[in-house]
Amino acid sequence: MEINIWVFILMIPVCLALGATAGYLIRKNLAEAKIRSAEEAAAKILLEAKKEAETKKKEALLEAKDEIHKVRTESEKENKERRNEIQRQEKRLQQKEESLDRKLENLEKKEENNKKKEQEIEQRKQKIVELQEQKIKELESISGISSQEAKDILLRTVESEVKQDAAILIKNIESQAKEEGEKRAREIVATAIQRVAADHVVETTVSVVALPNEEMKGRIIGREGRNIRTLETLTGIDLIIDDTPEAVILSGFDPVRREIARVALEKLILDGRIHPARIEETVDKARQEVEQRIWDEGEQATFDVGIHGIHAELIKLLGRLKFRTSYGQNALKHSIETAHLAGLMAAELGANVTLSKRAGLLHDLGKAVDHEVEGPHVSIGADLAKKYKESPEVVHAIAAHHGDIEVETVEAALVQAADAISAARPGARRETLEYYIKRLQKLEEIANSFEGVDKSFAIQAGREIRILVKPDKVDDITAVQFGRDIVKKIEAELEYPGQIKVVIIRETRVVNYAK
Repeated sequence: MEINIWVFILMIPVCLALGATAGYLIRKNLAEAKIRSAEEAAAKILLEAKKEAETKKKEALLEAKDEIHKVRTESEKENKERRNEIQRQEKRLQQKEESLDRKLENLEKKEENNKKKEQEIEQRKQKIVELQEQKIKELESISGISSQEAKDILLRTVESEVKQDAAILIKNIESQAKEEGEKRAREIVATAIQRVAADHVVETTVSVVALPNEEMKGRIIGREGRNIRTLETLTGIDLIIDDTPEAVILSGFDPVRREIARVALEKLILDGRIHPARIEETVDKARQEVEQRIWDEGEQATFDVGIHGIHAELIKLLGRLKFRTSYGQNALKHSIETAHLAGLMAAELGANVTLSKRAGLLHDLGKAVDHEVEGPHVSIGADLAKKYKESPEVVHAIAAHHGDIEVETVEAALVQAADAISAARPGARRETLEYYIKRLQKLEEIANSFEGVDKSFAIQAGREIRILVKPDKVDDITAVQFGRDIVKKIEAELEYPGQIKVVIIRETRVVNYAK
């Protein structure tokens, strides 16, 4: 039993070895079979691939041959069309050449004809010149003068006629231009006045203060006159308390001080407490109030006119014009009106509107301080404008608005005209009839006081005087100096608003009678 076991045990490895050998042989045979099968499949695939490649190669060759044939056919067709086009162009060129040849032949023929005609024309010209010379000789022999002398006579006749016609034409043009200019100027001035349409009634400086009763006069005077002395000292204005019922008259050259005195006195009358301390306090308040009014009036004037950038000191001076009058015309309203008139006329003429308005508003600036600064208001105003950096054009317009210097710009001329319009329009200024007549008489007396004056006439409300001189005593050269002497005497002896035009007329008349 044990021997069988050991035999069994020994048989196990042998069986395992045999099994492994058999398995190896089986796997080997299977692998070789798979290899052979794969090789056969690969060979089959290669064969099919070669067949397919050859088939595609043949197809590609066929396609290439077809494409080559197609390209060749198209190229042959294009070449054929090109050859046909070239042949057509050659035919057209040949036709053009033939046409040009025919034209050249025609031109050559025309040139030959033209040469023949030129020769004929030249021959005819020579014949005409010969005929003209022959006729000129015949005319010279008949008239007895040469052709050059005849030309000179004709030219002199034509020249005199042309000069006469030109002089008549120039005179007519000048006359027409003058009429048109005057008409246009009248239209511009009338339009400007109508558009401004300012009130004729203007304010005047108040110099009388109404009192509630006669007792107030004593209170204003005060004990031993201390109240009136204090008020006069602080304001620089004289108080005239006379028999005028319930009124006190304020007298002084400075309109601003007079206004301060008026405001202070009215405040004292309303308050009732009148003594030196109260007077001093009230005058200070009145001064501040008037200064504020001056600033407000000046600023309002610049706003009304539409002018900006004016120096603060010039605005104050404009405000002071509110309390300044000239023959009853308020100076500030006159300046505003002048600015509007100058601006309107500048717009009509195409001039500088802003510059005209600015110069018109500032033209009477000197009147604000003419009681404090020596000299005419024109030069004072020009100096003030220059001092506070106004433009040279504005300074010139101010200096020239009364004709003291020659006008150099259109705007200056417009300011001068606007100033005259504003002052001369009806109702703008008031003047007593007696003073007006005396001024006209004085003006004529000054003119008649010069030796050589025949007659003199004051016209245009005393703004112009026409003087007839004796021609045997005053010649043309002397008349110029004669006019200057009369102007100087008028300026020295006569007070007048604006300016006075002096016209010297010298006339020589020769009278004969046919019997």
